[in-house]
Amino acid sequence: MSATFDKELDARGLNCPLPILRTKKSLTDMTSGQILKILATDPGSTKDFQAFAKQTGNVLLSADESDKVFTFLMQKK
Repeated sequence: MSATFDKELDARGLNCPLPILRTKKSLTDMTSGQILKILATDPGSTKDFQAFAKQTGNVLLSADESDKVFTFLMQKK
């Protein structure tokens, strides 16, 4: 994935709800329209991030998985 992003969050090795909580915290320091790249290994993270985006209004731009590492791009609303 070669998409551009403004900030990266490494949540690998963390289980629910920590990746979401860390994402929420990271987004507070960002301005509207900026993109956060999140790396996670929690198998449930795809559904978690979809729900988080729906609840918060932030946009989940992409969700990919490679070698058991999930990569998400989320744009702050």
